[in-house]
Amino acid sequence: MFMNLSSAPPSSSFSLTRFVHSKQPFSESCVWSKTQFSKSLFPSVGCSFSSEKSNFHCKNQFLFPKVGNPHAKRSQWRTCAIPGLDFAGFESAQSVLEAAGVLTAIIVVHECGHFLAAYLQGIHVSKFAVGFGPILAKFKADNVEYSLRAFPLGGFVGFPDNDPDSDIPVDDENLLKNRPILDRVIVVSAGVIANIIFAYTIIFVQVLSVGLPVQEAFPGVLVPEVRPFSAASRDGIFPGDVILGVNGIELKTGPNLVSEVVDVIKKSPNRKVLLKVGRGAQNVDIDITPDVASDGTGRIGVQLSPNFKITKVKPKDIFEAFRYSGREFWGLTTNVIDSLKQTFSNFSQSASKVSGPVAIIAVGAEVAKSNIDGLYQFAAVLNINLAVINLLPLPALDGGTLALIMIEAARGGRKLPLELEQQIMSSGITFVIIIGIFLLVRDTLNLEFIRELL
Repeated sequence: MFMNLSSAPPSSSFSLTRFVHSKQPFSESCVWSKTQFSKSLFPSVGCSFSSEKSNFHCKNQFLFPKVGNPHAKRSQWRTCAIPGLDFAGFESAQSVLEAAGVLTAIIVVHECGHFLAAYLQGIHVSKFAVGFGPILAKFKADNVEYSLRAFPLGGFVGFPDNDPDSDIPVDDENLLKNRPILDRVIVVSAGVIANIIFAYTIIFVQVLSVGLPVQEAFPGVLVPEVRPFSAASRDGIFPGDVILGVNGIELKTGPNLVSEVVDVIKKSPNRKVLLKVGRGAQNVDIDITPDVASDGTGRIGVQLSPNFKITKVKPKDIFEAFRYSGREFWGLTTNVIDSLKQTFSNFSQSASKVSGPVAIIAVGAEVAKSNIDGLYQFAAVLNINLAVINLLPLPALDGGTLALIMIEAARGGRKLPLELEQQIMSSGITFVIIIGIFLLVRDTLNLEFIRELL
């Protein structure tokens, strides 16, 4: 799976990390994907952090921002620190299990799509596995081995087509490889279709049960945290203050306010900066002198975030629920595709920041600890990403299998030589295993509590 956290500022959207308790301001976007179709592969799961201060952000075409009273009551939240995968150190075992459970459920749904598409067409299936690695439990029914494996971050549906131990004749018409092209396309595509349906179902349940969040924007930039002994603490900035103006320039609303304030501070080491600060129902002017950072820029020792609050909207009837769900689903899907494009178009810079399932569970754990809304969105985004990534025409992905079937159709039903197909798929599987192991090890070592032990 891939998750792309770009440095773009928040727009008219709803961000999962706005419900996450952690340490630093966020910016934007996300993508994810891949389980196994016919072989037990190490899961291709990744997370791309494309800036030092990024966020898990989901663009929402349904949620339009509203401008409100800058001193209105608003919920307090903190943002999440990305560097070093400092996600508050897996503080809650329950939240970690919830995040892992969401990821496992999504993988199971994907594999169930493949399994049911084959089973309902009378195609032979030999194995259905949840997870990868050593088998923890298994049973057999109707010539299918069902198993639970040690690491529940993957899964696969096995077919007996090229199994030397199978007693099914190689010319059996119900072997997957012997079925017409359309039948095989349905089986291969069913996992993606299952995830799309599941994503929409999750959003629909969210709309009916808790409603959709609406972001209401306020003028200025919120100061959620002030570090002790910093310039801000020394000169009278307090947590909960709202910066309404800088050097006589009013801050209204917009996606770039945080970066604008940061730029002014960075350019003013040891030089006074006049801040207009909203504190409760009062506005005060504060002269602050940024300290000099190690790189020569100014710093005042605060965390900054966009000034907004989240409210809920619920549908009036079932038809409105379908409309809300459709708009939300389309918004999340658009964001997934856009983020994927950004990842591949700038892959030379983002490749070193790709992370694996450990990072994904860390993000999911933070979301789970904070708020049910975020968990709904987290699950929906994972489903959509799994569907989109699996459609890529790459070996070891469903899209790679579909590409081979399409080549066969273009050749008038003549398949590529079996050895060539196996070489193509084996190369993809090997690549996925190597990358998967590397990401698991690296992300585990980057966890804050692991780094403290080393």
